Amino acid sequence: MSQIQVNNLTFSYDGSPDEVLEDVTFNIDTDWKLGLIGRNGKGKTTLLKLFMGEYEYKGNISTSTRFDYFPYQVSDRDLKKTTSDLIEVWKPQVELWQVLMQMNQMNMDPECLYRAFGTLSLGERTRVMLSVLFADENEFLLIDEPTNHLDDSARIIVKDYLARKKGFILVSHDRDLLDGVCDHILVLNRATVEVQVGNFSSWWENKQKADAYHQAENEKHLKEIGKLKSAADRSTRWAIKNEGTKIGFDPIKEHDRCLSTRSYIGAKTKKMQTRVKAYETRIEREIEEKEGLLQDIERMTDLKIQPLESPKEVLVNAYDMSIRYPDSEKPLFDALRFQVRRGERVLLRGANGCGKSSILKAILGHESMIISGKPEVSSGLIISYVNQDTSFLKGTPRAFCKERELSESLFLAVLRQLDFPREQFVKDMEDYSEGQKKKVLIAASLITPAHLYIWDEPLNYIDVFSRMQIEKLILEYKPTMLLVEHDVRFQEKIATKVVDV
Repeated sequence: MSQIQVNNLTFSYDGSPDEVLEDVTFNIDTDWKLGLIGRNGKGKTTLLKLFMGEYEYKGNISTSTRFDYFPYQVSDRDLKKTTSDLIEVWKPQVELWQVLMQMNQMNMDPECLYRAFGTLSLGERTRVMLSVLFADENEFLLIDEPTNHLDDSARIIVKDYLARKKGFILVSHDRDLLDGVCDHILVLNRATVEVQVGNFSSWWENKQKADAYHQAENEKHLKEIGKLKSAADRSTRWAIKNEGTKIGFDPIKEHDRCLSTRSYIGAKTKKMQTRVKAYETRIEREIEEKEGLLQDIERMTDLKIQPLESPKEVLVNAYDMSIRYPDSEKPLFDALRFQVRRGERVLLRGANGCGKSSILKAILGHESMIISGKPEVSSGLIISYVNQDTSFLKGTPRAFCKERELSESLFLAVLRQLDFPREQFVKDMEDYSEGQKKKVLIAASLITPAHLYIWDEPLNYIDVFSRMQIEKLILEYKPTMLLVEHDVRFQEKIATKVVDV
C-alpha cells in the first residue's frame, strides 16, 4: 500500500478563463476502491488525465505508483485489428495468459481475442478493456464511466468483477455500481473536496444530514445577525438623539437641568457608542461563522414539465412487430407485442443490439428499417424525443433554440436548474462534455409540451444529482413515457411497466 498526495492542485484549459480545478488537496491510499463523484463539468475526468500526466498543472501530485486509464483509445483503424494485437499497444508489459485469467473472471470466451475489435459488442469491448487494465497488478487504475451504454446483464458482470478488485478510482454516476463496488468516496463538491469511508448511499445519507445541519446553523446565524443589527440601529439612533441634546435646553420644560448636565449626557452617549461597537463586532463574528456553511449544499431545484393530455387511452400499439435492417436477413426480434397507454411509463429492456432503439425509431417514423407489424400510433400524437446520440449538436444554445423554435429564456432557465454553468451558454455545443450535451437534449424535451415522451438512454453521462432531479420530476408530473435506460435505480423508481425485447 502507498499513498497518492494531491496538494494545491489547480488546472484550467488553454484559452479558458475558468479553472476546472482550484487549489484541490486530498490524500488517498492505493488499495482503496474509490468512487469519484461530482456534478458534470466539475473536473472528474480531468483529474484522471492529470494523474496520467496528460496536462500541465499548478500544485503537486506526489506518488510512487504507476497509473493506467480506462477506456483505452481506439481509432477507426484499430476496429479492424484483433483484440490480441491491440493488447500489445494498450499494455505491452503483460502476457496474454494474464489477460485470459481476467477474462475468465468475467465469463468471456477467449475467442474474443482473435476477432476484429469492431465486431465485439459494447459490453464485450468494455470487459476486454477491463481485463487488460487489471492484468498488471502493480498499477493504480483510473476507470472512467465503464457502464455507459451497457445493458443490464453486462452491468451486473462489470459490477461483480470490480467488487472483487481493489486499487482504483471509479468515476461513475451509477448509484447501484457505486454502492456495489466502492469502500471510499471522493467527492468534488461545489467549493471543497472531501474523502469519506463507505459507498454512495452512506455518503449521501451523511451529506443530507450535514446539509440540514448547515442550513439550520445558517438560519440561526441570520436570526442572530438580524437581532444584533436591530439593537445596534436602536442604540445608534438613541446616541445621535442624545448627543443632540447637549447644547441648548428649555429652562421651563427642563427646569431640573443645568449646564453641568452636558458632561453627563456626553458620558451616556459614549457608553452607548461603545455598546454599538460591541454589537458591530458580534455581527462581524456571526457573519464570519456563517461564511462557508452553504458553499457545498446541493440545491436540486424542482423541475417542471408540460405534458399534454391525450383523449385516446392507447397511444402506441405494437402487435406482432419485427424489425430487420436491409443488409440483414435475420430480424432483430420477432412477434413483439406491447402497448403504451395514457399515464404509463413503459421501459424497454434487453441486451445491447436487441433492437430497443430501433423500436423507438420505428414509432418516430424512421424509414431506414424493414418493419412488419408496424406499431399503430394514435393520430395527432405529439412526441418529444431524446436521442441517445449527441454528436449532431453544433453551434450555440441560442442557435439550437432558433432551429427548434424553442423559447430561449425558458430553455436556458431549465439548463440553469440542471446546474448548467452560465459561461457555457456562449460556447459551441461541440465543446460541451457528454453530460452537458445530454442536459441540452433533456432541457429541450422538458419545455416541449407533448402527449408522449420517448427517451433513449437519457441518463448516460448525467451526474447523479441531476438524475435524482429528473426522477422527482417524473414521479410528480407522471408524463406518459416510453424509455430505454439501464440505470437500475432509475428503472426501479420510474417504470410502471417493463417490456422485455
